[in-house]
Amino acid sequence: MDLNLQPLAPACVVSGDHFSEGERVASFLVRHGETGEIVRYDMKEAAAATFTPSGPVACRWVKLYKERAADDNAARTMKLTAENLFVTLADPATDPSPDNVRLVQFLSLMLERKKVLRPKGLNHDRTKHVFERAKTKELFEVPVGEFTPDFFRQVQAQLSVLTGEPKKAVAAPVAAIPVA
Repeated sequence: MDLNLQPLAPACVVSGDHFSEGERVASFLVRHGETGEIVRYDMKEAAAATFTPSGPVACRWVKLYKERAADDNAARTMKLTAENLFVTLADPATDPSPDNVRLVQFLSLMLERKKVLRPKGLNHDRTKHVFERAKTKELFEVPVGEFTPDFFRQVQAQLSVLTGEPKKAVAAPVAAIPVA
C-alpha cells in the first residue's frame, strides 16, 4: 500500500496561525468525502477539539512541531507506506490513542513478517514488545495485545478509510438440482 501523504503543514488548518518550534501539532488522516482522496490535516492541539473532518478519520496523532531541514527530501519521506505509518504512530514523541495502538500492533505484526522490524523481546515490565527497525536500528515499543477476530475487524475498518471499502462478494445464484 503506497499513498502520497502531504508533508506537515507550516500553519494550523483551523486558525491559520503558523506553528512554532516545539509546539504540539495534531495530525489527522481523513478520507475526503467527495473525492475519496486521503488528506492530511495539521492543526494546533487545542484547535483539534473544534475540527470537523470532511470524511472518516483513519488515524490521528499529536507530535511536537520541528522545522524541516533544508536538505530534507520531503517527497521521498512523505510517501505513505506501512513502514512510514508505523514509524509515525509508534514514535515515542507521539501520544497514543486506542485506535492508533491497535493500528501500531497490526503494522508491527505485518512489518515483522516482511523483516522490516526485528523482534527483540518484551520490555522490563512485560507490557510492550520491543522491535528494532532493520534500516535504522531504532527501537520501538508496541503494547502487547490480543489478536482476536474482533481486533482484525476493527483494524480492517480503520484501514478501509485509507484504502477504500473492500469489495463485497457477490453471492452466486443457487441453481436447482433435479433429484432423480
